[in-house]
Amino acid sequence: MRTSIILLLTATLTLSACGAVRDSRVNPFNWFGGSRAESSPATENSNPLIPQRSGMFARRPEAPYAGMPVAMIDDLSIERAPGGAIVRVRGTAATQGAHEVRLVKEDEESDATTLTYTLKAQFPQDRRRVGPETSRELTAARFVTNNDLEGIRTIRVKGAQNARVSSRR
Repeated sequence: MRTSIILLLTATLTLSACGAVRDSRVNPFNWFGGSRAESSPATENSNPLIPQRSGMFARRPEAPYAGMPVAMIDDLSIERAPGGAIVRVRGTAATQGAHEVRLVKEDEESDATTLTYTLKAQFPQDRRRVGPETSRELTAARFVTNNDLEGIRTIRVKGAQNARVSSRR
């Protein structure tokens, strides 16, 4: 019985000594100390829900559109759609090989009652033959919401040589 009391007393003293080691520099678990709260500097226009991407698989910034106006605007149609309208344009390019056709909104030419678009396309760097008109035909469309159409009476689409206009009745 005497040995068990000595053993129990020794174990108790040894275990209580561990509390002193916990706060010492010898213990590798507390080399960096405890954590504390710090306020992070506020960044302008940052949304914490949108990740900042960088690295090999990150998206590259989109290059500015380098389209040129298409030569002729042949047809302009505006079709009703749920929530707005679809502006559909058919034009003829000066040469073959046009790609990346877009209807680009011209803000400086638009006013409160008129929406102005330019039919633009990117053309290859090398010289292309003219070819038949059917091989140079381009079509583009753009959805315009009811909010954008509010107060608009005229939609104008222009090309390099002409423009087409559609008005509400």
